[in-house]
Amino acid sequence: MKRPALEMRRNIGIISHIDAGKTTTTERMLYYSGAVHRIGEVDEGSATMDWMSQERERGITITSAAITTTWADHEITIIDTPGHVDFTIEVERSLRVLDGAIAIFSAVEGVEPQSETVWRQADKFRVPRLAFINKLDRLGADFERTVEMIVEKLGARPVLMHWPDGEGEGYTGQVEVLSGDFLTWEGGEPHRSEPAGALKEKAADLREALIEAVADHDESLMEAYLEGGVIEPATLKAALRRAVLAGGLVPVFCGSSLKNKGVQPLLDAVVDYLPSPVDTPPASGFPPGEENPITRPPAEDAPFSALVFKVQIDEGRRLTYLRVYSGAAKVGESLWNPAREDSERFARLFRMYSHKRERLDAVGPGDIVAAAGMKEAVTGDTLCDRKEQIAFESIRAPQPVISVAIEPRDATGSKKLGETLAKLQAEDPTFQVRVDSESGQTVMSGMGELHLEVLTRRIDEDFGVDVRVGAPRVVYRETLAREAAAESTFDRDLAGEPQFARVRVGVAPRPGGGVSCESAVDERAVPENLIAAALESLRASTSSGAMAGYEMTDVGVTLLEAGYDAERATEAAFSIAAANAFTEACRAAGGRLLEPVMSVEVVTPGEFLGAIIGDINARDGKVSGVEERGGASPVSVVRASVPLAKVFGYATSLRSATQGRATYTMRFSHYAPCEMAGV
Repeated sequence: MKRPALEMRRNIGIISHIDAGKTTTTERMLYYSGAVHRIGEVDEGSATMDWMSQERERGITITSAAITTTWADHEITIIDTPGHVDFTIEVERSLRVLDGAIAIFSAVEGVEPQSETVWRQADKFRVPRLAFINKLDRLGADFERTVEMIVEKLGARPVLMHWPDGEGEGYTGQVEVLSGDFLTWEGGEPHRSEPAGALKEKAADLREALIEAVADHDESLMEAYLEGGVIEPATLKAALRRAVLAGGLVPVFCGSSLKNKGVQPLLDAVVDYLPSPVDTPPASGFPPGEENPITRPPAEDAPFSALVFKVQIDEGRRLTYLRVYSGAAKVGESLWNPAREDSERFARLFRMYSHKRERLDAVGPGDIVAAAGMKEAVTGDTLCDRKEQIAFESIRAPQPVISVAIEPRDATGSKKLGETLAKLQAEDPTFQVRVDSESGQTVMSGMGELHLEVLTRRIDEDFGVDVRVGAPRVVYRETLAREAAAESTFDRDLAGEPQFARVRVGVAPRPGGGVSCESAVDERAVPENLIAAALESLRASTSSGAMAGYEMTDVGVTLLEAGYDAERATEAAFSIAAANAFTEACRAAGGRLLEPVMSVEVVTPGEFLGAIIGDINARDGKVSGVEERGGASPVSVVRASVPLAKVFGYATSLRSATQGRATYTMRFSHYAPCEMAGV
């Protein structure tokens, strides 16, 4: 089947807080566009996009899944992303390669913490998006309050494309602002009619507000509006599309995905307002070793370029997901990986339909596909034409905040466990594994208790390794209390060869600045390779602090002086001397231990508010605010910051204290100083 032109394609993501209805909405989009012939349900464990056994068992999305469908002669590739903060890397790398997104909000809860996180991620990558306010049929739904929260919490400028007729049990349908039609659904199919009375007046007012908002972003429409001329729907729609692509406006739609209401207009909006690959700026990167950026347009005759955004181990085989930005490549063709300085080859290419596959012979610009047979490429690597090299910005993964010790239950599982952990690390950049230098234990670190629990079950169920896991431990960091400097001299014979180096190293706290290593030594006085060896040693030294051995952060390291002896100076000597000077400087500066602090939001019936605040205070938490939400079932929303070490097992405690009626969300906020005791 011939594929549509690039202008007729859309690559979009579905993003939101957990339980706002992402997967349910995606299932309806797939059903009404004809991609599936039966609506999958999250609660029944039959959702198309939740294909992992744990996803179906838990009723949540754990890994992003891609699927392609068609609507109104357009090809739409959809990636359904997780809503739980522990799997935020799945959102990050998906948004990195997508052209547009649909942000889904629950009309009951409004803008929740993870909604803010994924919105900021979309802002970072400048992804145009639509908003869909879901669950209008639910008790406590409040459309206007949700729109206000989009403005206040996200700083967005929403424009209303729909207005609901009723909420909760009274929700019957909605008026479409652009056409003025009243939409209802019977058997899942939309029916249009003329709105009456106050609803018709509301539609006219909203259309006027829509024109004014779009005119602020479009001079030609502004002129027509000021002259009092009639603005045709097609003209308004085209101007709105330009404003959305520029990131100025966010069209807001509404409905109830579970009740099959509002989905078809949302599909229309994807086609009408979200970008095609040719609507996005050309992909920008750097030739390896150069500082001047170059671009790659979305054209088949341009040099090939693609970004690897995900690696997945599927039934023991490695699948590499990539977004093609320019050029074309066939199965078996050799491509260059600048990060690995090696070539890769597509043994097979697939268009993915969740966990099912369609074989392809070639790929071109705009394609999001999976490749088998690639051995070295990892998340964030670029694939390109070796003669026309380019490296795109990589994908940065957040650092893990929690760890557990893991060991096989029998000696025969040791080798298999090591291989399994290596495969899981290749899949998930937020998952790290190390061997504790003191205990010799294998320690795996991740983004939260759920993250590590899911991975532990995968080790057993997917890879067949029976393991024991220790209690969760916090991943601490170290920083410095003040500035200091120290000098170290290395002067001895190694393997019969004289070795000499003398260096002076300065260290200083750098709040919020991460780790930096630089040289203040005159490069004319000391050879470049010796300075490079010292700097490399200093960078490596920051992985283990002098106080408690934790990785260092927010530290500035400077190579201040270097003594050079032409006959005895070696890279090994400079490396050892730099490490020793760094250790002494850190001891002189004094260390500060940092612990991860979590941002916690608890939604509770008001009768339990006092108990919840008291419990947060007992956990050394700080309450930053309490919000009252009205409606048929009023609740209180408590926002607080709590040290991670004090919130292990919080779900059980909260359930017990509130008779199971309160819910909470938690995400990493920042590192803060803590006391050494108890670590």
